[in-house]
Order: sequence, then structure tokens, then C-alpha cells
Amino acid sequence: MTLKDKTTVTFYNGLTTIGGPMIEVAYAKSHVLFDLGEVYRPELSLPDESYKTLIKYELIGDVPNFYDPLITGEAIDHDRWEHAAAYMSHLHLDHSKAMNLLAPEIPLYAGPLTAKLLPVLNENGDFLLPAAGKAKNYTRPIIAAEYKKPIQVGDLQIEVWPSDHDAYGATGLVVKTPDKTIAFTGDIRLHGYHPDWVEAYLDRVKGCDLFIIEGTGVSWPEEKQAKAESSEEFTGPKSEVDLTAQIVALQKENPKRQLTFNTYPTNVERLLEIIKQSPRKVVLNAGRAHLLKAALGKDLPYYYLPDEAAKPDLDPSLAVDYQSLLADDHQYLWEVNNNFDQLLPGGLYIHSNAEPLGDFDPAYRPFIEAVEARRIEVKLLRCSGHADEADLAKIIARVQPAILCPVHTLHPELETNPYGERILPKRGQTITLS
Repeated sequence: MTLKDKTTVTFYNGLTTIGGPMIEVAYAKSHVLFDLGEVYRPELSLPDESYKTLIKYELIGDVPNFYDPLITGEAIDHDRWEHAAAYMSHLHLDHSKAMNLLAPEIPLYAGPLTAKLLPVLNENGDFLLPAAGKAKNYTRPIIAAEYKKPIQVGDLQIEVWPSDHDAYGATGLVVKTPDKTIAFTGDIRLHGYHPDWVEAYLDRVKGCDLFIIEGTGVSWPEEKQAKAESSEEFTGPKSEVDLTAQIVALQKENPKRQLTFNTYPTNVERLLEIIKQSPRKVVLNAGRAHLLKAALGKDLPYYYLPDEAAKPDLDPSLAVDYQSLLADDHQYLWEVNNNFDQLLPGGLYIHSNAEPLGDFDPAYRPFIEAVEARRIEVKLLRCSGHADEADLAKIIARVQPAILCPVHTLHPELETNPYGERILPKRGQTITLS
């Protein structure tokens, strides 16, 4: 380190897309990279998910000196970079899927829940991109960071803070260099289960030199205009607490009806709240029950599909017969993600941010229509993992950063910073904080 050294920030990906941010903070011979995801673009119909294909379609960043040379064919310049680390804010694929591309010698940090869940999610080798020279289901080591405790990376210091998103264990990041403080929100909201965690993180980074904020909530201005012109009142869940309450209410309103549901696999906290508050007995598919058992040590009721192999870690006494679930109309609220054609006509299915995720996915509309064709009512109960426009303004106001940088949004130009500068970097651009 010398007096002429300056903090630089390079923006490799995820600037005008929903997801996929890859950003590097560097000072002298030290640098850190965050996150390690892949942009979700199902409409592209990729020929493969090779490194070259992902770079070509800009689904990951063209990041030097971090990826495994066995994948890129390019050596890492360890003379230039004596200290390196990487960080993942949470386990959603647009922030984690490319983690196995990271060079093995570079330490990878994440929150403790992310570190526990990701290896289990990738047990079948279908969650993460494969690592070079390893089995398909290999998951590279993740260091479980202790919340709020500084981690030294040469001249840099990083802190991992608990936050709130619809991925269990989501975190925010603080990066301190000798002359600047940079904050990266990861994905963030104020309407989840832990707004107090978010507020504590925001207070920690108040007045930071650079505030990198995810701006998903300003991505669809046309929807905002349509809502403003509509007289219809929004009746969907306004928060995670409200969503759980609506699922409980649906059970009370339908005492004699088959009730099924599905959620996104990584939305563990929502699932646990549904189980905790449900009037009916909640039964999970064996795969989801295994995830919660292997990662979190929780034993929960589950079922096997016909001919599905038994999972040794699951308690046999908690198994529920699949045929009993198919015939049930009063006792169970059970998770379903296939064989919808076997459900009872007249039932109610709750699709709660499950896959297919929405109209942007070509599979979504045919899926909904096929379920409804069975005379099954589909109830869409969604609660966003992202702050809306008003809450984004509150978040910015609480931090009052010198420089604001919106990422992870289709329209970063719609975010403003009344308290200082705003930058809208291009892909691959490096800025110097002076």
C-alpha cells in the first residue's frame, strides 16, 4: 500500500438485468468480488451452459483473476493480486449459480445459512454450475462468515450483516478500504420477517462513500402507470406476515376441500412460518423435507411419490401415504410440484412464488392453464423479495450515501440520490473513488 493507492470498483454484470450482479472492489494488491450468480434468461434457449456460452450471452461477468484457470484457460495474476476473496449475498441462483467457477484457492464467504443450504441444494448436481475436474454434484467450500465480525483481506476489510429477502439467510455486505466504505445490499426489502435486521444494516453503512443498491422495485414503470390509472384495489399480500395469514385464512374458509401449495425451494422461512401457523397438518415432498433435515436438522412430515427412493435421513414415522394425500379434502395442506393431473377436481392450489415464476417464463402460462383445466382453482399468493419504489426511497434516505449506484434493475436511471451523486456504470467499467 502506498499513498497514491485509490479504491476502485469494477462493475462486471447485473447492471440492467434482474439479477446477476458481479462487482469487484480493489485497493493496491487486494480485491474482493461479489456476487457469483447467473442472470436468469429462460427465453434464450441456450445450447449449453458452458463458460464461453455464459460469457457470450452476458449471463455472467467477464471477470479476470477470479475464475478457475481450468475453466477459462487464463492464469490468475497472483503477483498483481496478493489478497483475494469472494462473497455471496444469498443462495438464489442469480447470486450463487456460478460459485463453482471461482478459483479453488480464493476463499468464498457467505452467511451461515447460505453456507449450510447450498451444498444440500446441489446434492444432485442440478443447482449450481459444475466445477472443473469435479463430480457433477460437487460444491466448492464456503466459509460461513460470523455476522458483523470483520474479515481481513489484505488492505480490505469485509463485514457480512443479516438482512431480509425471500431467500433464507440473505445478507448485506460492508467493504472497508483504507480510504473508503462501500456497501452492497444484496437483495433487500422492508416488508419481510426481519425489517429490524435491514434497519441495523442500513444504520451501519449510513453516510458510506458508495452505496450499491438492488433496484428491482423500479424495473417496471409501465406497471406503476397502469396501477395509477386503475380503480382496482390491491388485495394480495402486503408483507410476508400478511401472506402467511392469508394461507391460514384460506384453510379456515375451505374446511372440506383439497388444499395444496408450492413455494420456491429456497424460500425456507416462508415455508417454516406456514408450517408453524397452519391449522391443517402440512406435508412436504420428500426432497424438501430432506433439505430442511440435512441443512437445518428439522424433522417434518413428508411423502414419497410412487417408486421414489427412500431418503435415509428422514424419520419413517413422519411419512404420510401419497394416496392418502391424493384423496384428502380436510386434513392436510400439502406441497405439490408435479403430478397435478392426479389432484381432485374442485381443489384449491396455492402458487406462492413457486416455479414457473411468472409470465416472463414461457412455461408459466401453460402450467397455470393446465392446472385450471382440471377444475382446480389456482390462488396466486405472492410476496416480493424486493423493496418497492417507496421503500427503496426510504432505504436510500436512511443511508444518505455520497454516491448511489443502482444495480439488479431494468431501469437504474429511475433511482435517484437526493443526498449526493448517482452513477450508472456500464458493463465492465471501472470507477475510482477519489
